Amino acid sequence: MLRQALRPAQLRCLRAWPTSMPIARVGLIRPYSDTIMSNSLPKKNSDGQTKRDNRSPQDPTQTLTQADSISSVIKQDHREIERYYDNLVNSKDPDTQRRYQNAFVWELTRHAIAEELVVYPSMETGVSNGKEMADKDRAEHQVTKEALYKFQKMSPGDKDFIPTLESLMKDLRMHIKEEEEEDLVKLEEALLPTRSRDLAQQFETTKSFTPTRSHPSAPNRPPFESVVGLMAAPLDKLRDIFRAWPDEPSRKPPSGGPAR
Repeated sequence: MLRQALRPAQLRCLRAWPTSMPIARVGLIRPYSDTIMSNSLPKKNSDGQTKRDNRSPQDPTQTLTQADSISSVIKQDHREIERYYDNLVNSKDPDTQRRYQNAFVWELTRHAIAEELVVYPSMETGVSNGKEMADKDRAEHQVTKEALYKFQKMSPGDKDFIPTLESLMKDLRMHIKEEEEEDLVKLEEALLPTRSRDLAQQFETTKSFTPTRSHPSAPNRPPFESVVGLMAAPLDKLRDIFRAWPDEPSRKPPSGGPAR
């Protein structure tokens, strides 16, 4: 009897329940993806071509300063890497060489991975022939990573210590020159200033989570590079605590004591 009495009430509830519920759209955000800042993506013309932003950094309607652009933060890293190299090769003191060796490996590793996760995907999607450019840059990075892996295991007393570094830097200088004079110029032309600023912020944030030592066998493109990097980074950072670093103000980790 109770079941029969409840049945009409159940039917009324079912009739009152909406037959189609609106489904909320959820934006899926992947780390370091071009979709993170979708409101600042480059706008397209009617023919599908990317509009070039011709505004100057001095334009009062422009919120981006030159120091905020993705090009400027990458060039700043390049100058820092070159400075570490110069201090390393110009020193005859093994302790100083070891400290700048650690700083050189640390800076170059983080820089290369951040470019592969943040800059190259944007190049592939926003620049004409961007995929070919990014593939070429990744191939050059791979050569650098393999040389860096060899160098990071050496000691200042090894006879091939400086020659290995000089060979690495010779190839790296060519890569830096092409990147600054060609790749970054084309990328900035394809980006709205706000998007360039967004990429610069993502680039700097990404470096905080990357490995700090060269792992040339790791993947060199997202999402696999992100996963492998998140696994390798904690161990690298733990070992950084016990490494020695140049005694100067910089973005380096704190020194752990005697050079090692």
